[in-house]
Amino acid sequence: MNKTQKQEAVQQLKEMFEKAQGVVVSEFRGLTVAQANTLRRSLEKEGAQHKVVKNTLARLAVEGTPYEGLRDAFVGPTAVSFTFEDPVALAKAVTEFAKDNPALTIRCGGLPGKAITAAEVEALSKLPSREQLLGQLVGVMAGPIRGLLGVLSGVPRGFVQVLSQIQQQKEAA
Repeated sequence: MNKTQKQEAVQQLKEMFEKAQGVVVSEFRGLTVAQANTLRRSLEKEGAQHKVVKNTLARLAVEGTPYEGLRDAFVGPTAVSFTFEDPVALAKAVTEFAKDNPALTIRCGGLPGKAITAAEVEALSKLPSREQLLGQLVGVMAGPIRGLLGVLSGVPRGFVQVLSQIQQQKEAA
């Protein structure tokens, strides 16, 4: 790789770090090509990317980005998974893959402006997805409306029941 190619690679990585909503740094020692491709495909389903990086280029690329705290994580065989959408989905996908494939070891991760440990990446993976959180929010917001609707419909319902009982009494008499 010549100097120009290295500069382009650093620039490309820097752009990815600047745009990323979440990052997971992992070690892939012993991971087969087929397993790596499986990981890439599972991450692409979540709107994420997986890249094997050269450590020196990655250290240069994180300088001046929100992920500068990850600088010391780039040692040994290193891969970085980026998401530009949902960091929880990225953490879930990588954690699930790592459980099934012990050759992939999560070193650390990052959210914009904050480096997180491997344990925190796992904790992040246990959070509900964005869709689940939105569903819960809608449920919480709909609760008071349902209660108000029940109270408001109770008055006409009671009135109809009273009229029905009066009708039954007149029919019986």
